[in-house]
Amino acid sequence: MARTEGQKLKLLYLTEIFRKYSDEEHPLTTPQIIEYLAKHGIEAERKSIYRDIDVLIDYGFDIVKNRGNGGGFFLSSREFEVPEIKLLTDAVQAASFITAKKSRELTQKLDEMLSVYEARKQKGYSYIDISHKCKNEEIYYTIDNLSRATQKRVKVQLKYVRRRLNDNRTVCMDEKIITVSPYALLWQDDSYYLVCNNEKYDNLMNLRLDRMRSVTLTDEPFRHFSEVSEYKDSFDIADYAAKSFNMFCGEPTKIKLRCERELLEQAIDRFGEDIFIYNVQENTFDFDANANLSDGLVSWILQFGKSVEAVAPQSLREMIKNRLSDLNELYK
Repeated sequence: MARTEGQKLKLLYLTEIFRKYSDEEHPLTTPQIIEYLAKHGIEAERKSIYRDIDVLIDYGFDIVKNRGNGGGFFLSSREFEVPEIKLLTDAVQAASFITAKKSRELTQKLDEMLSVYEARKQKGYSYIDISHKCKNEEIYYTIDNLSRATQKRVKVQLKYVRRRLNDNRTVCMDEKIITVSPYALLWQDDSYYLVCNNEKYDNLMNLRLDRMRSVTLTDEPFRHFSEVSEYKDSFDIADYAAKSFNMFCGEPTKIKLRCERELLEQAIDRFGEDIFIYNVQENTFDFDANANLSDGLVSWILQFGKSVEAVAPQSLREMIKNRLSDLNELYK
């Protein structure tokens, strides 16, 4: 490599060595830096190294010099610190809609943002449980296509896959081709969903991305969400997620629940910090919230047994009574 070309690349190699091979416990000495550059065909003198480090510091790199014997230079802070990488790694490994292969690739990319020494420590605590992982490798193209369709406000065509049992008791896949208007992507209950409208119906529906295949954008403008939902000017995905239970769709309704006081945390976790609490008694409190009347809401209420009562509306009470009647019939 010509000397002038090498000098142009020197700063890039310096950033690489600081990112990969330095941290507080592993400062780099000037001879180590010079040796590293030499391996890449770049000659460097001690004084030029100091000048280049000053340039990197002026640019914004947090490079610190340890004084005294055994001292050296190290990158003190990065775009992501170790606890942040650990948090992101755990999220990737826990997400069931990310395949095992992609989980490994993403984890490796996250590790590359640490020094090799910090990454080595991370691997000792890294484990991917593949038993619950999605096997649909198309999901990343699916996310990209759906994001583009949402931005362009056009419909998408896709194959939606469901499992079913054959007469011979084997599991097979049913595929159905549908065209939908996409409104938002939502991660809830450990699955990734598309909130959309099937052109055959006048409501919202939630489709799991891991069940989608061959998602393609059409040239047809999407159906505006104001025609099939309560949202007019913009689709409020946060509001929609708060009202949905286990991603069941239903009629948006104001509900009143009576809870035992010990369930305050669960109520706030589910309905948000802004719920209106009133009628506080020694053992119970009431609160109002907006939610979609659905089987998911009924399931959420019933999981607490006698500790939660649906006070209103009457239609919700009837849904709960019917569910209990069905369960009673089943377990006679």
